Amino acid sequence: MVMGASGSKLEKALGDQFPEGERYFGLENFGNTCYCNSVLQALYFCIPFREQLLEYYTNNKNPGDAEENLLTCLADLFMQFHVVQSTMNAIFCLASRDTMVVYHVELPLLISQAKKKTGVIAPKRFVQRVKKQNELFRSYMHQDAHEFLNFLLNELVDILEKESSDAKDSPQSSPEKAPNGPVQPLANGVKKEPPVTLVHKNFQGILTNETRCLRCETVTARDETFLDLSVDIEQNSSITSCLKNFCSTETLNAEDKFFCDKCCSLQEAQKRMKIKKAPHILVIHLKRFKYIEQLGRYKKLSYRVVFPMELKLSNTSDDVDTEYSLFAVVVHVGSGPNHGHYVSLVKSHNHWLFFDDENVEMVEEQTLQTFFGSSHEYSGNTDHGYILFYEGLGGKS
Repeated sequence: MVMGASGSKLEKALGDQFPEGERYFGLENFGNTCYCNSVLQALYFCIPFREQLLEYYTNNKNPGDAEENLLTCLADLFMQFHVVQSTMNAIFCLASRDTMVVYHVELPLLISQAKKKTGVIAPKRFVQRVKKQNELFRSYMHQDAHEFLNFLLNELVDILEKESSDAKDSPQSSPEKAPNGPVQPLANGVKKEPPVTLVHKNFQGILTNETRCLRCETVTARDETFLDLSVDIEQNSSITSCLKNFCSTETLNAEDKFFCDKCCSLQEAQKRMKIKKAPHILVIHLKRFKYIEQLGRYKKLSYRVVFPMELKLSNTSDDVDTEYSLFAVVVHVGSGPNHGHYVSLVKSHNHWLFFDDENVEMVEEQTLQTFFGSSHEYSGNTDHGYILFYEGLGGKS
């Protein structure tokens, strides 16, 4: 861990308002890992996810029988944020050496480091594991933060589901030792339900795809789960209007007719998507990179899209009373999809913080307005909100 000038500046800025037990660390950039750093900061300040991951780490950490994977690497990294684990381990190690130098020089120095509230952490093991797991992230080219977020959450789900399955199949397993909750005995012929992991608990919602036949009025509904919503954007719009468009009604006719099972033929129909069950943490990805056929490449859309501090899912969800509060924004900096930089802004204890790899500083809430986008296509502002993280208010959805 490295203590920098920005860290001490942040401590001075917060002063007596520095939250008890909270720590704010920048992350070292290994050439092109800003996409990773920005997402990690957003996830760390997703408090329910952080607490459940650290609880998992505490209950399941057993170096003797657990092989390293992306889940253990992420938990280790969050633990470093949380208690500066490497420093604490060094303290315990030194305490076992009963010498004057240890007690009067080395231990006081390490204890003072452990008390640091700011600084820089190098997520080297985590980044190495990401590159080992997915060749997409092995190059030093510009990467996509949303692709990384999708990969990370789905990889965590796979690991947790496998651990739960292994625990159920183990003859020594007991309800108390299952990593994702107690194992319930199943009656003969009952299909095993997939376990509800800490990723599902926080990020999973359910979409319903409804199609109404315009001849017989029969409605066909199909449910699908999601961990984030990718929405199309328009110039001078808002997240609310983007979500309404996402759930708007579409008419299927001509070559796009719908095959109605009741009519046993292709029929004109109306189709719409709606949120059947809203997640506790709503992640919204703004589709800022669009393929332009005339250009034969992707182009970044710098459209101005307002994202409110408080969001209500009206006219888009069956959970009509679901309200959300914004707590993190991943920002893409740059004019195109193949180059640029990522930073993040997070809300912690009613303070907004700006994370740019190793640098951390406190900002005012109105600063977020500068990341809405540009009202004009050719603007000097290239810093645009890309991934939004909202937490449900009033308990889990």
